[in-house]
Amino acid sequence: MTMLKLFGIVFFCGLFSPSQEILSGLSCAVSPGAMQNVLSDAILRNGLLQQHLQGLVLPNIMGEGGLLNSPTSITGLHLSKLRLPKLSVVLLSGIGVQMTITAKLELSGNCLVGLLSELINMVVDVNITANIKCTNFESGSVQVIIEDCLCIVGAIKIKLLSGLLSLSVNEIVLNHLTATLPSLLCPVMHIVVNHVNIQLLGTLNAVIPVGTAGMIHYKLASLPFTSGLFLAMDLDGVVKQVGGKIIPHESSPSALPPLLDKLLVLGLRQSFLNAVLSLLIQVPPQTFTCTPEVFSGASHLQEAITTLIPAGCSTCHGTNPLSITLTLSGNPLILLEENKATMELSVLIQLFVKRLDGLIFNILMLKSDLHLNAHMSIAGGRLVLGMSLGSTAHGLLPSLVQISNLKPHCSSLLVETLLPLVNGALRMGIPLPKVLGIPLIGADIQI
Repeated sequence: MTMLKLFGIVFFCGLFSPSQEILSGLSCAVSPGAMQNVLSDAILRNGLLQQHLQGLVLPNIMGEGGLLNSPTSITGLHLSKLRLPKLSVVLLSGIGVQMTITAKLELSGNCLVGLLSELINMVVDVNITANIKCTNFESGSVQVIIEDCLCIVGAIKIKLLSGLLSLSVNEIVLNHLTATLPSLLCPVMHIVVNHVNIQLLGTLNAVIPVGTAGMIHYKLASLPFTSGLFLAMDLDGVVKQVGGKIIPHESSPSALPPLLDKLLVLGLRQSFLNAVLSLLIQVPPQTFTCTPEVFSGASHLQEAITTLIPAGCSTCHGTNPLSITLTLSGNPLILLEENKATMELSVLIQLFVKRLDGLIFNILMLKSDLHLNAHMSIAGGRLVLGMSLGSTAHGLLPSLVQISNLKPHCSSLLVETLLPLVNGALRMGIPLPKVLGIPLIGADIQI
């Protein structure tokens, strides 16, 4: 399983309603361990928890003493160091994420036992468990909260400068910290989670340029979903052309498939992909002379056209070379089925002769529907698509000739000249958000 370098924090909750329509879509998933790395980086390795615990000052500890013990007071007790912090994550079905932090708190203060005043150091084992969920989905954003927080105080080791420590001091400290630490540490956890939540919302509400063609404003389509095995986030986005014109698409939530060996599942629906492809595939009309340099089957196409031109059409005949214009008709349409993706693309093929006097004589106009096989991969944080020809269907627009024997030549023409242009436009890929700071390295794709 691929281990990812991550930062940020993830929260999930909620369930998709069974009545919601399941739309075709694409999901990519990253391996388990990602969530733990996300939280560990954001809370522990970045020093966020240490920073907010640094100013923690505990109430004074006062002991009355007894027949054989002197009165005890411990003042100025504060955190001097956070030692050996570890973080673990458990997914809670329908709730969200349960995060547990275990650590040793190194505390320092002043201790007065009877008339003897000295420094006191102690190491306290703590276990903090917080159930974290998201709620209040609205316009692509969610609110993240801690639903429950439990703090358990474990073993305590106390050291006085003099080395003299009575059992009464140990008992007084244990009772006091057991009673006071949970009420101090859980509010700190709320602060830390709220801070990390800013990072979370920033990655889920990302504006990413798509080359020079426009941009995508990513957002959530619905509340994230969690089971006991995986977290799923249904992504959506506003697709804009340069100048601000929005390319519309269907934005209803879709259900994502369970991937049992993956922790995080991200989904993109078919309608969203179509909007982005309309932005990416901007191929202007291509006009060229029908020569072998441009198209290997040019001579065969020229011969086929010559045999089909009516004998009485003197304007059609001559030594002028055949010219071709290829024009995309309408927007590309990607179709997603289980484990299969295809793209439909319509092209107008204009065959004409340009005479010496500059006049253009149209020989025929074809409408070709291409059915392309789409191959998908993730590279450099982008969804990269490559197209290969599946099949073509040619229809004749009003003209002088029939095209029964032109079809194979026209198909070759499209494969050799247009398909490389389409793949060139797609080569930059669809930029994906770095959700929760997780780079999509070694991610799997499922259609």
